[in-house]
Amino acid sequence: MVSTLIRVTGDWSLAEDCTAEAFEAALATWPRDGIPTNPGAWLTTVAKNRALDRLRRAATLARKLEEMTAVTELEHLDPELSDFPDDRLRLIFTCCHPALSLEARVALTLRTVGGLTAAQIARAFLVSEATIAQRIVRAKRKITEAAIPYRVPEAHLLAERLSGVLAVLYLAFNEGYSVVAHTSIADEAIRVTRALAQLMPGEPEVTGLLALMLLQHSRRRARLDAEAVPLTLEEQDRSLWDAAAIAEAGELLNGAGRRAEPGAGRGAEPGPYRLQAAIAAVHATADSAAATDWQTIVALYDRLLTVTPSPIVELNRAVAVGMASGPQVGLAALERVAASGALDGYYLLPAARADLFRRLGDYSKAAAFYRVALAGAPTQPERDFFARRLDEVGG
Repeated sequence: MVSTLIRVTGDWSLAEDCTAEAFEAALATWPRDGIPTNPGAWLTTVAKNRALDRLRRAATLARKLEEMTAVTELEHLDPELSDFPDDRLRLIFTCCHPALSLEARVALTLRTVGGLTAAQIARAFLVSEATIAQRIVRAKRKITEAAIPYRVPEAHLLAERLSGVLAVLYLAFNEGYSVVAHTSIADEAIRVTRALAQLMPGEPEVTGLLALMLLQHSRRRARLDAEAVPLTLEEQDRSLWDAAAIAEAGELLNGAGRRAEPGAGRGAEPGPYRLQAAIAAVHATADSAAATDWQTIVALYDRLLTVTPSPIVELNRAVAVGMASGPQVGLAALERVAASGALDGYYLLPAARADLFRRLGDYSKAAAFYRVALAGAPTQPERDFFARRLDEVGG
C-alpha cells in the first residue's frame, strides 16, 4: 500500500499517513461490521480515498495542477483487480539508493519497507529514537531534493545496485541477529528479503542471501545459555535448531544452483551470499560438531576468497583450517593473517588464536590471547564468554 501510493503521488509522508489512517479505520469498523472479503483491497481503497481527499484539498492552484496526474491515477486505481501492481520492488531499490548514506538506507528500508517503528530500529542499533527519526527524515528529503527516481534500475545498472540492496538487508539482519532481544529486526530483514526473492525469482544471489539468513536464524534459540552467555556451535543443543528453516534454506540453495548452471543466464558462478550460505549449510546439516565436514568448508572459503577477498574471510578460513587439519596448521594460517596487519586491534583474531592454543593444550598462551580478546570485546555477552573461557584455561 505504501509503495503504491508513493509511486502514484510521489509523497512519502502522504503515503505513510494515509496507510496508517486506513488501518485505524479498520480497527474502528471491522469489529462492528466484520472483516471484509478482501481485507487488503478494503485497506488500499480507504488509503487511496484518504490520499484523494488530501490532494483535492491542496492549498494552491499550482499545487493542484501538479497533482492532477496523481488524482487521475488514484481515481482509476482498483485494488480488487488481479493485476493490481506490486510496487515493493521500486520501494526497496529507492530506499537502498547509493546516493543515501548506508545508515540512512538501513533505517529507511526497515521503516518504510519493513514497517518497524523508529523506536524498534533505535533499540537494535543502540542509538536514540530521535537519531533514527532524523536519519529517516533526511533520507526522504534527499530523495525529493535529488529527484532520486522511484524505479527499478535499468538492466546495465541492476547488478551493481542489487549488490547494494543485498548489503543493506544483510547489515540489517546482522544488527538484529547480534542482539537476541531484538530478533524482530532480523525477522523483518528476512521478510523483506523473502519479498525481494519473490519479486526477483531469477536472481540466485537474492535466494542465496535468504538461505543464509534462514540458516543463521535457525540457531537463534540455541545461541545462549541460561545466563545469556553465547555458546559455540560445539556447545549448542542442536535439537533447538529450527529444522523447517534449515530445510527451506536447502531447497532455496538447490533452486539457486539450478538457475545458475552454465547456460542458465546470469550468476553461473556462485556469489558471496550463496557461498556463505553453503558454508552455513554444512554446519546446519551435520549431526554434531564433530561430524562437520571441515575440508568442504575450507574449500568453500577458498572459493569465497576468489569472489570477495577480505581479511575477515581469511580469518574464518584459518579457523576452518585449524579444525580440518589440526591446531598447529590453523595457528600457522592465523600467523599469516596477522602478519598482514589488516586485523590489528580486531578482537576476534586473538580469540581465534586463543581457541586453537586451548585445543592444543597450551593453556598459558590461550589465556594470554583470551585476555586480549576480553579487553577488546564490544558487548557484555562476548566479554562474559571470554571471561568464562579464561577461567577454563586457568587464567
